[in-house]
Amino acid sequence: MALMFLNWGLEARKWQLLVQGVQQVSLGRAFRAVFAGQAVGFNTVNRVGETAGRVLYLDEGNRLRGILLSVVGNMSQIIVTFVAGLSALLYLRIYILDQGSHLQGLSVFWLDGLLYVVSIGMLLFMLLYFRLSWCIQLLEKIPWIARHKFFVQKLEDFHWKELTRILILSLFRYLVYVTQYVLLLQVFEVHIPWQDAVCLIAVMFMVLAIVPSITLAELGFRGKVSLQLFGLLSTNTLGIVATAAGIWIINLIVPAIAGSLFILGIRLFRNK
Repeated sequence: MALMFLNWGLEARKWQLLVQGVQQVSLGRAFRAVFAGQAVGFNTVNRVGETAGRVLYLDEGNRLRGILLSVVGNMSQIIVTFVAGLSALLYLRIYILDQGSHLQGLSVFWLDGLLYVVSIGMLLFMLLYFRLSWCIQLLEKIPWIARHKFFVQKLEDFHWKELTRILILSLFRYLVYVTQYVLLLQVFEVHIPWQDAVCLIAVMFMVLAIVPSITLAELGFRGKVSLQLFGLLSTNTLGIVATAAGIWIINLIVPAIAGSLFILGIRLFRNK
């Protein structure tokens, strides 16, 4: 639970850095905004509605720009998730699957193909991330975007040093998430060597990022993916499912409930 606050605290700091070009936001306000985003994104596919909740804590004239700025934060988290996931998939391919274990429905041939395709995609995505200002300048040549240049021009101001800081915060948040998962595996007595556990967790996070899902209905899918992966090295089915459920409750449900209270507080304040 303590790591949950650290996890979302890092995300709050990232949000604070993202919007500082349009509005100065305190860390406490950024923290509330992140929790509110969890509440709004709860019933949206892959929590894409998070940004709508966060911008409630921005001034009215800055909200559309805040939504666009959040794209940068999402891109950084995607980069970390997929780079870690690809590294873990390579480890899985070399050190785990070659020992006679196989992923159900995924042959080694298709696994190798997935590695190549996603690797090329991530190289292009990272290039897009670090050349963001150049990409925005190209987009501004489109007449419709040029007419609404005011909303996207702040994206041009991101220097590579700022983008790197945001990427590092995303990496720390990812490491916190992985640590939580490893600890819960120990709590529920899923005895897997830590390096193998980290590898399987990283692959699972990448799969969850790829497959569209809604938070409320995500638990079943998380459990199924966890059983497929951790079942390669452990027969403790109940412990694997309990770990997936524990992470789901701690990192998604509890923040969403807290965020709902923050949103209610905003509405009451405005009504008064």
